[in-house]
Amino acid sequence: MTFSLKGKSVWITGHRGMVGSALVRALTKAGECRILTASRQEVDLKDLPAVRRWMAANRPDVVIVAAAKVGGILANDSFPADFLYENLAISTNVIHSAFESKVEKLLYLGSSCIYPRLAEQPIVEEALLTGPLEPTNEWYAVAKIAGIKMCQAYRKQHGCNFIAAMPTNLYGPNDNFDLTSSHVLPALIRKIHSAKLAGETVTLWGTGTPRREFLYVDDMAAACLYLLEHYDGFGHINIGSGVDYTISELAGIIGDVVGYRGGFNYDTTKPDGMPRKLMDGAKLAAMGWRAQIDIRDGIGKAYDWYVKNVAEAGKAPALT
Repeated sequence: MTFSLKGKSVWITGHRGMVGSALVRALTKAGECRILTASRQEVDLKDLPAVRRWMAANRPDVVIVAAAKVGGILANDSFPADFLYENLAISTNVIHSAFESKVEKLLYLGSSCIYPRLAEQPIVEEALLTGPLEPTNEWYAVAKIAGIKMCQAYRKQHGCNFIAAMPTNLYGPNDNFDLTSSHVLPALIRKIHSAKLAGETVTLWGTGTPRREFLYVDDMAAACLYLLEHYDGFGHINIGSGVDYTISELAGIIGDVVGYRGGFNYDTTKPDGMPRKLMDGAKLAAMGWRAQIDIRDGIGKAYDWYVKNVAEAGKAPALT
């Protein structure tokens, strides 16, 4: 059954972040709905009464839960309580308030780290909860799994049209390039750019052998709109590119884009994380959607954004 966004008011939580801003761009381009946003100062998503008040005052028809506390291996491993509490609070408060406000449709965005560390590759949606999680990000994963299950529980008990999607590793404009909290691709863009300017060698964390899949964030936003309009199912849906690369291969691609001619060293005292994480996107492909942006083109766009907005500006991007 097709769901139309035309004429609807759509609340994008976390609209200033990489994912939320991509959703704002996609909905603005579509031009069929009214976009609702709220800064952290306007409504703290960890505060249930505040979320209830905002929802009651603004009455969104559709909610996209893109807000989250996110970070790479170091951040997840260093602040497990923060990642668990803040993401559980956001999920619980927004989903429950959407139910109370009789929102027509909600899309909850998770993360591919919800899957078991040693899940069979490529990872199908049914792999959820079939094995132990990756220890370095299990706190974030547990919170995201709870969000998925909340969507399913409210659908089962109350008939809510709440769906969930699991994007793979994302990158693009408004990414986090802080080396203490960023994911691997933006961290490598920053490291390789700096090494090019300084004439230094880049040191990669771990062995360089883990394989990761990457999706340009505007492709993810297009997939989200597609799911809102074409999917009403109980189970969550993977969103990915269908192609993965070793960390060494990724570094080489970024080096080519940046124009870096130096070499790479490996700090094997640092963790690798999951050995491989490739999503099975067969269900979404069967609905008629596929990623459009090649990784080299996407990295080129992300690098241009980094140079103009972070490196040259001498500041970190917005993270909320």
